[in-house]
Amino acid sequence: MGEKIELVQRLDIIRDYCKGKKVLHLGCTNDPFTEAAIENGSLLHFEIEKFAGELYGFDFDQEGLDILATHGSTNLYRADLEHLDELDLDTTFDVIVAGEMIEHLNNPGLFLSGIRRFMSKDTALIITTLSAYCAFRFVRYGLTKNHGRHEPVHPDHVAYYSYATLNLLVKHHGLDVDKFMFYDLGTEYRSVTPLFFRIINDLSVRFAPQYADGVIAICKLPQSGSQDGSTKV
Repeated sequence: MGEKIELVQRLDIIRDYCKGKKVLHLGCTNDPFTEAAIENGSLLHFEIEKFAGELYGFDFDQEGLDILATHGSTNLYRADLEHLDELDLDTTFDVIVAGEMIEHLNNPGLFLSGIRRFMSKDTALIITTLSAYCAFRFVRYGLTKNHGRHEPVHPDHVAYYSYATLNLLVKHHGLDVDKFMFYDLGTEYRSVTPLFFRIINDLSVRFAPQYADGVIAICKLPQSGSQDGSTKV
């Protein structure tokens, strides 16, 4: 029997891991909503800036990077996350945050292979992404019209992930999943989520955490003497 599955707040986990650390934030803009995210206070990069000891940001969206720079952000790099071998930067990080970005990638395997060059044996790679089994999105999707042709999803998403698929993807590309969690509907989004869907969410996660908003995988390079990749949950 594994440990009890944790239901957590995504920002709490990121804050706990990043506090005082040298952090790399992947997908640090929010194309095409960077300005809007800054205005409503939901841009993750600015949240990480509050507690990281040193912060770097990678993104392919040059316009978004320019916006961040005008707001005082530094150590920003235009980077193709599927071709990180091409980036002229030679350093490692204590923590790497891949927050809601893996679902944007056409080839996530190239990303996972490429990110290893920025990891030491102690680096924690935090992957967060929306869950394929999120209960309130199932309900919301079921209530939409157009016979399933309209989904409550970001226009740039190309994939959904779950406990099984994210674990397998990570392990196929040379990383171990040290811990896996489910994250609840974020406190920063509750005020803009309709009451009906908040109720569906809260009832669902009380019944089963796996119906939560998203999933978190804390990944590390394989440790010497590690076993066959069992995952703590």
